[in-house]
Amino acid sequence: MTDWTIQAVADRFHEAAITARRLPPARVQGYASYWPDIQRQSWEGYADERIVLRFAASPAAIDRFGETVRWLRWLDEEQRRLIWLRAQHVPWREVCARTGLIRKTAWRHWQHALALITVHLNGPLPRMAEVKSNRSSESAIEFPLTPA
Repeated sequence: MTDWTIQAVADRFHEAAITARRLPPARVQGYASYWPDIQRQSWEGYADERIVLRFAASPAAIDRFGETVRWLRWLDEEQRRLIWLRAQHVPWREVCARTGLIRKTAWRHWQHALALITVHLNGPLPRMAEVKSNRSSESAIEFPLTPA
């Protein structure tokens, strides 16, 4: 993708948030339990255990996740928080409560952060050629500085 748009960047962050939820939870290595697994009976019904079904993220999604998270280094901490909250589809009311901004200002900051990332991804902006002025200092209108 050569030409990035603000919507494409927002979609990529949403995909990254989904991928982050699909990654396995971080666990501390080194702790082990030597107790045997509890053998439950059918009448116990597993009512007290939560079964969490997670669909594993694909390797391509994990690669895109890593690339997308690296884009956050171009932003400051407040912008990162705002981008990630909106990527998770947190409602604007809660975003405003967490950031201390009103809704319109939060939306502007979010759009500005997405625009910064878009500019970084699309490369430097083309510079305008310097325009030589045809006016000379002699043709400028001068007013006397005497008080009236």
